[in-house]
Amino acid sequence: MTSAMTSESEPLPPLLENPDPETLAREVLMALKYRVGKDTTVATQYDWLTASIKVVRDRIVDCWMQATKEAYDQKEKRVYYLSLEFLIGRLMRDAFSNLGLMDNMREALSSLGVDLDLIAALEPDAALGNGGLGRLAACFMESMATVDIPAHGYGIRYANGMFRQEIHDGWQVELPETWLDHGNPWEFERRERSFEVGFGGSVESITSKDGRLDRHVWKPTEHVLAVAYDTPVVGWRANRVNTLRLWSGMPVDPILLDKFNAGDHIGALAESNKADALSRVLYPADSHKAGQELRLRQEYFFSTASLQDIVQRHLSQYGDLKSLPDKAAIHLNDTHPAIAVPELMRLLMDVHGMDFDQAWDTTKRTFGYTNHTLLPEALESWPVPLFERLLPRHMQIVYAINAEVLLEARASNQFSDEQISRISLIQENGDRRVRMGNLAFVGSHSINGVSALHTDLMKETVFADLHKLYPDRINNKTNGITPRRWLIQCNPGLTSLAREAIGDRFLDDIDAIKDLDGFAGDAAFRDKFAAVKRSNKARLANLVADRLGIKVDPSALFDIQIKRIHEYKRQLLNILEAIALYDQIRSHPERDWMPRVKFFGGKAAPSYHNAKLIIKLANDVAKVINRDPAVRGLLKVVFVPNYNVSLAEIMMPAADLSEQISTAGMEASGTGNMKFALNGALTIGTLDGANVEIKECVGDNNIFIFGLTTAEVAERRNNGYNPRAVIEGSSELAQAVAAVSSGVFSPDDPERYRDLIDGLYSSDWFMVAADFDAYAAAQREVDAVWRNSPDWYARAIRNVARVGWFSSDRTIRQYAKEIWNVPV
Repeated sequence: MTSAMTSESEPLPPLLENPDPETLAREVLMALKYRVGKDTTVATQYDWLTASIKVVRDRIVDCWMQATKEAYDQKEKRVYYLSLEFLIGRLMRDAFSNLGLMDNMREALSSLGVDLDLIAALEPDAALGNGGLGRLAACFMESMATVDIPAHGYGIRYANGMFRQEIHDGWQVELPETWLDHGNPWEFERRERSFEVGFGGSVESITSKDGRLDRHVWKPTEHVLAVAYDTPVVGWRANRVNTLRLWSGMPVDPILLDKFNAGDHIGALAESNKADALSRVLYPADSHKAGQELRLRQEYFFSTASLQDIVQRHLSQYGDLKSLPDKAAIHLNDTHPAIAVPELMRLLMDVHGMDFDQAWDTTKRTFGYTNHTLLPEALESWPVPLFERLLPRHMQIVYAINAEVLLEARASNQFSDEQISRISLIQENGDRRVRMGNLAFVGSHSINGVSALHTDLMKETVFADLHKLYPDRINNKTNGITPRRWLIQCNPGLTSLAREAIGDRFLDDIDAIKDLDGFAGDAAFRDKFAAVKRSNKARLANLVADRLGIKVDPSALFDIQIKRIHEYKRQLLNILEAIALYDQIRSHPERDWMPRVKFFGGKAAPSYHNAKLIIKLANDVAKVINRDPAVRGLLKVVFVPNYNVSLAEIMMPAADLSEQISTAGMEASGTGNMKFALNGALTIGTLDGANVEIKECVGDNNIFIFGLTTAEVAERRNNGYNPRAVIEGSSELAQAVAAVSSGVFSPDDPERYRDLIDGLYSSDWFMVAADFDAYAAAQREVDAVWRNSPDWYARAIRNVARVGWFSSDRTIRQYAKEIWNVPV
């Protein structure tokens, strides 16, 4: 922020004061009475939670308004971050910590007989995301506020969001996430910021008096409203407060009264239900046509509402749209908002009168695009008939853009027909589909990967031909995490230990945590570090005992794999190694086995059969191993249901070993690997995603790397890989696979895993068998290092000290300088 905010000649706004506990206690009581409407004698814990949030929110509003006013007065360029997910987690601790109010608020509530930790645990996780994509967006929003970039995040206010996961008899069961049951005290409804969203209909061509085509008018047959809900996002030490604006779908008319009066009470609500569905569930199952259509509707719904809002804001300040690229940087977080490219073109041409060339130049200079995956299915494509029926004007614009791009490629004389076919925005082989990844690429001036390896692979694989056509567009911005959430808040013990050792500078500049490196050889410090880790593990052990009735020993090695369940992330490899270890412990009880607890957590997409089967297998294996007295407690397997941000904040500080074992070349970056390392876990992983850069930062001796490289994976796939021979050549793997296939872990249904195992024998696309022996050997190396406690904790301390570079503050500064052109 500017010096006006901290000038000694002006009083500091209320936000920046440091109110004493007595003042805060009075404010909480006032909020409880006048804003919640409760007396202390009848107030519930939720009431105290709401009152506490309202007190802090009031302080945030002062800075929020001031930051907004400064952005207008100084005509600052703004960043607009469009993301289908924002996995923000609980916000109360985040706000208390970033405002410097945690200790005083704790004391204030204690004086009122309220336990801050108890009410904080009642705050629901906002169900606005699924995994790394949404959590990265949340980290980026916090970092943009911290490094003082004016920004808006735009997404959907999902009423039920990503499902709540329960495990029934080992199977995943999806239930609606009811995070809004008690309301959301953080948000502000903005009915005045409502925009109409259309679907379907036809396009009318308007000609001028001399017969020339003047413009097009889209006449949708369906209309809904997108209504804004704003949540303030507080930066560290309240340096700035930015806005997360989420859209909720509402009908233009809440009820069709003529149908209701005619007795069709259900039909009278049809339009209302259709609008409500737009902001009801994150990622509706797209295994059927209705789910695909809803997904496309959602993506257009939030993209057009966001763009209409951006355009209106820009026009109100600058009067015309020629300066849009100079004052607005719109960023597409993955391909989900790619429809924003033709939508901005439509607004510029059809609504505001630009010609195609000017609109296309404005659009490209305004948008940036982050690609998060090399998986073809995640790049998204939509059947042309569906796209054209829902968005007929946008289909016309896509064809026009495609003509522009293909003519440019053809004119360069560098491309074959096959290459031009791959560049095309329309996939012509088989069913004709609109390629959203290609659309985002051609419509943006910058396309970035999220790790060095991923960026190189983008150039070589999915975007090779587009990269050849536009060689200056692809760049790398390795992901990062906010150290406020992922160290200061979730690991107060380690934070206090670091402050005691190296002072407070790392709180404001995480790079300063490198000063901890010198303490890796300090025996007294290692003992304190081990005590903090043990305390974090005890907290996780208590949670597992309370929720699952499983007792685990905090002195055992805590080996944790928590992430979305997907075959490329290879939870199956981990499970098979657990089975092999189980067999070895039983066969060789005389060996000096290291006690270990393998934790799993994560959700499978509702229609992803194999991923759900892997969850069932993990639970079946856990049931057998945990009950077998022959194991003598040396190995336990635990699947923790409903993995979310709040659970991650407990599990990551408790981890000794971080499992980052995806098939090389398939994980774009990962951010869990960074969070684990910052909290003192050693990584076991492949040379995939950001693991490559973590290895460079922490050093070869402080990470366990195994398995095929990206090039070796490609070579095997292209040259007749024979997984059956590999399985039969590994006695441990063959025994584990046979046990699963024959029903050892599924006596109630011996055929349950037959197809899953047959897939390993026949293709093994994700190289589970190919990497198994290397993985098992790396795990035995883990045992050897764990056996030497001083060595283990020295390596863990070096991990903490050497991963400060993986801060989202650093990433955002790179985006700001190299993509958005905003000052930091």
